[in-house]
Amino acid sequence: MTDTIFALSTGSYRSAIAVIRVSGPKAVETFQLFTAKKNFIPRQGMVLTLTDPVTRSVLDFRALVLVYPGPASFTGEDTVEFNVHGGRAVIEGILRSLSQIPACRPAEPGEFTKRAFQNGKLDLTEAEAIADLIDAETEMQKAQAIGQAHGVLFQLYSAWAETLSTVLAYQEADIEFPEDDLPGGLTLAQKPQIEKLRSDIREHLDDNRRGERLRNGIRIAIIGAPNAGKSSLMNALARRDVAIVSEEAGTTRDVIEVHLDLGGYPVILADTAGLRETENRIEAEGIRRAENAARDADLKIALFDGTLPEKDAETMKLVDENTVVVFTKADIAKKQIPEIQVSSSTGEGIDTLLKQISAAIGIAFKSKPGPVLTRERHRTALLDTASALDRCLATQAPELAAEDLRLALRALGTITGRVHVEDLLDKIFRDFCIGK
Repeated sequence: MTDTIFALSTGSYRSAIAVIRVSGPKAVETFQLFTAKKNFIPRQGMVLTLTDPVTRSVLDFRALVLVYPGPASFTGEDTVEFNVHGGRAVIEGILRSLSQIPACRPAEPGEFTKRAFQNGKLDLTEAEAIADLIDAETEMQKAQAIGQAHGVLFQLYSAWAETLSTVLAYQEADIEFPEDDLPGGLTLAQKPQIEKLRSDIREHLDDNRRGERLRNGIRIAIIGAPNAGKSSLMNALARRDVAIVSEEAGTTRDVIEVHLDLGGYPVILADTAGLRETENRIEAEGIRRAENAARDADLKIALFDGTLPEKDAETMKLVDENTVVVFTKADIAKKQIPEIQVSSSTGEGIDTLLKQISAAIGIAFKSKPGPVLTRERHRTALLDTASALDRCLATQAPELAAEDLRLALRALGTITGRVHVEDLLDKIFRDFCIGK
């Protein structure tokens, strides 16, 4: 971290204001190259004219500059933020001037947040929460990311790590100093704590992957026979023409997806091929993909043509407790039935269907009290922790039990970064946007 890095931290498109961030040991010196003003008050905005360090040509006027001396900054280093006019020429001019300063270089993706982690300003779960908050598209995703950014996962895992450290200390004392006058049965005395911790971890893992599914999007598949109205309903829910609508059976051959916000939940809605027996190889492949999409979906919307006397048998095979049954063509059928009836052409019943979908998602994703897992990396580490505790409880050799406790502690520490985690850093931070 000897380099001073810089990047545009706001969007690259035309805007009223753009923020260019500089962080590192030469950040303050770099700022002073752009202005005649050498003195500053930390964290107090200064309205300045910025000039090129070499040519002294004006890059921007009435720019707002703030200096954050480390360690009281986001990265823990000296940091300067240039709030400049958001025109492309202004931004490119300042970035070009920064790139010509020998002490500076462009930041890599996620490098500002990576430095904040390395300087102890936040743990890995909080760093990941920042990325999730930037990517959040719905209210529920935002709420989950904010909770994690506030340290709810860190606090939980740190408490578990503290318990493991205490148990391990007693275990090793029992091994290393058996001749000392220590209380007897230390290993046996720690067993209830290990069992309790293992139980808590297993319960934490048994969450139906709610946090991960909320972060990545809840998958909903629209299934039904050809011409049941799947593509029309897809377009009605998306409020735009996403899928081709035709009276010709078998028009939809592949799975078509669209991302929606339904009641604050991120939804990936999939229109699928019509379910029926066919000898057409291409259509058969589409039907196979439709069946796979239905099996992988968190929720299914099974459509039945309301003008027909009976429900389609092929569709009924895929109906289960995670299915919302809907009859289409309500404007024509005029049936008196308890199920939901919709008309994609008139909009009849669409609001009722949306409420039913939101309610079904709410029930399926109702979380237990406490923080939820949000990433597969966390889940893998917790499974490793639980497995190590299983072995610890099963072994009769005190030395092996202590080693398993160490492995459990290390696996748990990889989640928050409280162990040596250099091999994890590139993987975690590589998907960050430039400037964050």
